[in-house]
Amino acid sequence: MTGFGNASGQNERFSVAAEIKAVNNRYLKVSTRFPDVLAALEPEFERLIRESIARGTVSLNLRFAPVGQGSRYHIVPEVIAAYSHQLRQIGLQQSLPVPDWSDALLSLPGVVADELSSTVDPKQEWPLLEQTIREAIERLQEFRQREGEAMRRDLGLNCDIISERVEKIAELAPNVVSTYRDKVLDRVSELLKGSGASVQPNDLIREVSVFADRCDINEEITRLRCHVEEFRKVMDASQSQGRKLDFLSQEMFREINTTGSKASNVEIAHHVVEMKAAVEKIREVLQNVE
Repeated sequence: MTGFGNASGQNERFSVAAEIKAVNNRYLKVSTRFPDVLAALEPEFERLIRESIARGTVSLNLRFAPVGQGSRYHIVPEVIAAYSHQLRQIGLQQSLPVPDWSDALLSLPGVVADELSSTVDPKQEWPLLEQTIREAIERLQEFRQREGEAMRRDLGLNCDIISERVEKIAELAPNVVSTYRDKVLDRVSELLKGSGASVQPNDLIREVSVFADRCDINEEITRLRCHVEEFRKVMDASQSQGRKLDFLSQEMFREINTTGSKASNVEIAHHVVEMKAAVEKIREVLQNVE
C-alpha cells in the first residue's frame, strides 16, 4: 500500500525531521537515508519500520542538525594549505604553471569538516530520533488506513458479485442434466423416426448418468461459497493478511474455472465469466494490500 508520513522534533541540542514513504511491493524492502554520524543507529531505524509494516518498499529520510547553528560544515585551513603546498611543489618539479586549484581543493578528503562528527553521541540522541520516526510511521499508517478502507469496500463489492453469481449457478445446476436428457431423447428419436427402432431406457439412463457425473459442480459450488466466506472473515479481521487473501483469491479462481469447464450450460458460462472478472479485480487490489 502506498502512503506518506512526516514528523519533526527537537531537544536543547538537535532538531530532527523524518519523512517516510511507502509504495507497493509483495515483500518488505526498507531503504534509509541519514547523516553519516547516525550510521550506528541504522539497525534501529530499520527495526522500527519492520515492527509496523509487513509489505511494501519503504523509504526513510532523516534530516539532523544542531539547534541554533548557522552551518555544521567548516573548512580546515591546515589541510587545504598542505594540499596547496604539495601541488605547488609538483608544479615546480615538472616546470609547469600552477593553475587555480581552489575549486578542486574543496572536494579533497578532510578539507571540509562536519561539526556533527565530533559533537554527536548517536545513542544519547536516540530518544529524540525514535519518537520522531514513530510519529512519522503513525501518520503513514493513518494514510494507509484510509486507502485500505477504500480497498476493503472494493473487495467487498466484488465478493458480493461472486456470491450472487454462484447462487444463480446453484439454481441452474439441477436443470442441466434434465435439459441434456431431453435433448438426447429428442435427437435420437428424430434420428430413429421411421426406422421402427426405439430408444432403450437403459441406454438413455447410462448416457445421462455419465454426463451427470462429468458435469456435477456441487463440490465446486460448496468450496467456492466457503472460500468467499473465509475471504470476508480475513478481510474484516483486525490485522491485515494480504498473503492469505491472495491465496484465497487463487482458490476462488480455481473453483470458478473448474465450474466453467464442467457445466455445459450457456447461462452458467455467462455467470462464470462475470465471476472471473470479479476475481481479477480482487487480485489487482490485493497487490496493494499489506
